[in-house]
Amino acid sequence: MPRQGRRAQPKIYTNLAPWFHLLTNPAEYAEESRFFRRALIEHAKPRPRTLLELGSGGGNNALHLKRTFEMTLVDLSPDMLKLSRKINPGLKHLQGDMRTVRLGRQFDAVFVHDAVMYMTTERDLRAAIETAFVHTRPGGAALFVPDHTREGFRPETSCGGHDAYDGRALRYMEWTWDPDPDDTQYTVDYAYLLREPDGRIRAVHDRHIDGIFPRRDWLRFMREAGFRARGLSWEHSDAGKLVAFVGTRT
Repeated sequence: MPRQGRRAQPKIYTNLAPWFHLLTNPAEYAEESRFFRRALIEHAKPRPRTLLELGSGGGNNALHLKRTFEMTLVDLSPDMLKLSRKINPGLKHLQGDMRTVRLGRQFDAVFVHDAVMYMTTERDLRAAIETAFVHTRPGGAALFVPDHTREGFRPETSCGGHDAYDGRALRYMEWTWDPDPDDTQYTVDYAYLLREPDGRIRAVHDRHIDGIFPRRDWLRFMREAGFRARGLSWEHSDAGKLVAFVGTRT
């Protein structure tokens, strides 16, 4: 989700950030986090201990991965970092842009989840991959998990949401579509219904502009950055068959 990019960040990462965990509940990340953990362990030698997450958002993946790794979290949005600190109070949180941040150290592994979708140009994606490479130690691995590649993209509509203990509730409709299949972007429009504790409900529209690239470009950009790269196929019980990209640094 758009923690990165030159456009103004969508509302769910700024003024609506307190509602984020009602849009996407941290508990729901347990299944996919098991795949991420396994992929990082299998491709980093020796077994990784330290993990840098770029575009860590509200800390949903970190909630599960921190059981295995010593984590450092980087995100562009101070509002999302504040939210993540509430569920990951013992982790190091740093504000930074995945295209340009330089921490002056290397990690056993680097992880970039769906925040990488906000790299909407080839230049942006190359920069994010270079950041991952710079922070990966020799023998370490970097894992990128985009929502879509060009080959697998399909327009779709979904809905969901959650209730909070404080009486708030969120319901959403998510509409994913591509106004120009010949460029490197697509659009995700969200309609949120936000219920306050006193029962008042307001509707908010939130537009996300995401990046999309063919698998061959992902692999080429990673190899040109210095990684040995390969694609990984995996399956989620709700989302179906998905793809990730893993790079090892020699």
